[in-house]
Amino acid sequence: MVCGERVCELLLSGKFVYGDAFEDRAGYIVIEGGRIKETGSDRTVDSVMEGFIIPSFVNAHTHIGDSIAKEPISMPLEELVGPGGLKEQLLAQTPHEVQIEAMKETIIDMYGCGTQLFCDFREGGLVGVNMLKMALESNAKVKAKVLGRPAVTDDDGGDAGIEDLLESVDGIGMSSTADHNRDKLKDLAESARIMGKLFALHAGERDAMDIEDAIELEPDFLVHLTKASRRHFRQMYDRGINAVICLRSNLVTGMGMPPVEQMLDSGLTVGAGTDNVMLNSPDIFREMEFISKLLRLEEHEVLKMCTWNSAKVLREEDTGMIEEGKKANLLVIRADTPNMKHITNWVKGIVRRATRADIYGIVHEGELQLRTQLPGF
Repeated sequence: MVCGERVCELLLSGKFVYGDAFEDRAGYIVIEGGRIKETGSDRTVDSVMEGFIIPSFVNAHTHIGDSIAKEPISMPLEELVGPGGLKEQLLAQTPHEVQIEAMKETIIDMYGCGTQLFCDFREGGLVGVNMLKMALESNAKVKAKVLGRPAVTDDDGGDAGIEDLLESVDGIGMSSTADHNRDKLKDLAESARIMGKLFALHAGERDAMDIEDAIELEPDFLVHLTKASRRHFRQMYDRGINAVICLRSNLVTGMGMPPVEQMLDSGLTVGAGTDNVMLNSPDIFREMEFISKLLRLEEHEVLKMCTWNSAKVLREEDTGMIEEGKKANLLVIRADTPNMKHITNWVKGIVRRATRADIYGIVHEGELQLRTQLPGF
């Protein structure tokens, strides 16, 4: 690492995926001023760190507010997370300071697993949004796209409350259209568009009945889509609507597996998320392994879902890819751990086998942090 008064150059070497095609390369990456300055294969200067280098993970769908109730008893999805369900009841009963502390712990956990950007569908109106923002203050190296929604008591309220909410968030993230007044959803979608904010919905999780209504609202992306068809995906593509899958969550709730190959064949940008912390750890390593092994998708495609694709879905194209000019938000995976030694296909090894224990270091906008320096190590 070479540092001047204000500029610090960081040199990494090893194998890495380059550009939006995630092309396999071997060589070096020069980082300066928090961004990737140069990549190549013919430089012989000693690097600070060597290993398998990938973009840091982007978790495109979470609910970290329910971190206070991990692994609840099994029950139907509607009773668990639907309006008036167990999750809503537990959140109403739990003091705000306890919820904030639990979210802080989850954010630390995400960073330790290699995630530097996540998108949270935050319940509870402005109060819920502000609680999440307080939790985020504990770790400046993790950025969140906060998609709020009106509080239950405000769901039929006036426009002033919606404007205040939209001023405080990156967008609106709603549950199924079956859970809400359609006119109210139209107003939310239009208000978000006017203010240049994201608008997203859950759809096709319990059944296919809400998919058409969700598409008609022309959101930026839809989450789950386990019950969607090629026809739905063609409609989404035509309207520029992206998709986010949450495979482990769908397996836990018994909703089945999303038809991801059909989504990709239709031209959709498909990101990935870990969904509710009450059901799953926010660990993208585990999500990638499930996606790869259960859906039998090509490893580069899976890695893209959890990095570059998710960044595009969230309108964060400045990260999620290794290319000159992009933010230097990277993971360096050791090649010499007992788990990763003798890997014959390094990308496949990361997608199907790697864990947080194999992380050598995390680069956040040019700043390198060893795994042994991470909180909770």
